[in-house]
Amino acid sequence: MINNIDQLRIRRSGTGVRAYDPKEAFNGYTLFTPMNGKGIVYLIDMNGNIVHRWKLKHPPGLYGRLLQNGNLLYCGKLPDLQPRFKDWTRWKAGSVSEVTWDSKVLWEIQHEDHHHDACKLQNGNIMLLCLTEIPDAIAQKVQGGIPDPSGDRAMYADYLIEVTQTGEEVWKWKSWEHLEPYSDRITLQDYRTEWTHGNTVVEMPNKNIMVSFRNISTVLIIDKNTGKIVWKLGAPPLAQQHDPKPLDNGNILIFDNGTHRMDHPVPFSRVIEVEPQTKNIVWSYQEVIPYSFFSPYISGAQRLPNGNTLICEGNYGRLFEITAAGTLVWEYVNPFFETPADSPDSAASNSVFRAFRYSSEELPNLNPYGGQQRLNPS
Repeated sequence: MINNIDQLRIRRSGTGVRAYDPKEAFNGYTLFTPMNGKGIVYLIDMNGNIVHRWKLKHPPGLYGRLLQNGNLLYCGKLPDLQPRFKDWTRWKAGSVSEVTWDSKVLWEIQHEDHHHDACKLQNGNIMLLCLTEIPDAIAQKVQGGIPDPSGDRAMYADYLIEVTQTGEEVWKWKSWEHLEPYSDRITLQDYRTEWTHGNTVVEMPNKNIMVSFRNISTVLIIDKNTGKIVWKLGAPPLAQQHDPKPLDNGNILIFDNGTHRMDHPVPFSRVIEVEPQTKNIVWSYQEVIPYSFFSPYISGAQRLPNGNTLICEGNYGRLFEITAAGTLVWEYVNPFFETPADSPDSAASNSVFRAFRYSSEELPNLNPYGGQQRLNPS
């Protein structure tokens, strides 16, 4: 007879390292942030041992990543911000900071409209992804979506601002001034409360800006000098995607979540590599049984130096690495299950917004014993 059965299926199925092929994997260190945690970012080795952690004063909003100088760029959630609409508490952030190896904050920017993502630009400034209510005259023209059951008739959309490390605004771009309300339609099943729902902002090598808008299943590139949209990929093939990344070969890697997919009756996730000029998918990964790999929200992917791809199946805290042929060579399930501080009645979750793999050469501050020091997991 089995007593005290764990009621969380993901945890009951097993956590930590679930698979590892040291000959085929890109051996390094994986950084992840439990999305519902209290502000701890973990760095683990290939065997799942914690070799370093950062302890931040704000809970994640929604993750941290390492900069080229070895510091951590961290988006934190300011709990005292007033909610914009009913779902805002899940996605809001409000704080962006650069943090040293020993968790010392070098600078912090706070902005009440900031959410999901931010990036440090080549010039040292910070690009913030922000949200605000848009003019009703524009909102009435936007197609698609369904009424919000909360009764909120306002519509919100994203804008970008570039700020210095002291918070001075030097550039701004408003999505509603450049998108087409008739063709950039809200996905049929999403509420009309939110037009765009940005989840990623990234600087391209030529200093243009790439943005992912989930609610219109669109990735676009903005000419930084003119503000014009110079490239756009929508649905199909995309379906509420996350985390577009420029690759060294000029292509774009995208986690295509697959929610409300327009070209297939079954929702499933995949990772695709797109050639920008032709918009052709030149590489993709999905499960043989498509719905076996499906994260309806969050998630991301990273192309590794050996050609493998690290994938974050975010909703289930599953981080795994595959070869170019799709063979799994490493798998780890986040063992840290947390209940959001701003939603104490929610079920505990091990969700991870994004994860990153780094080589030992990219971690100059790793301990002198080669990063093999094991920390207490608590």
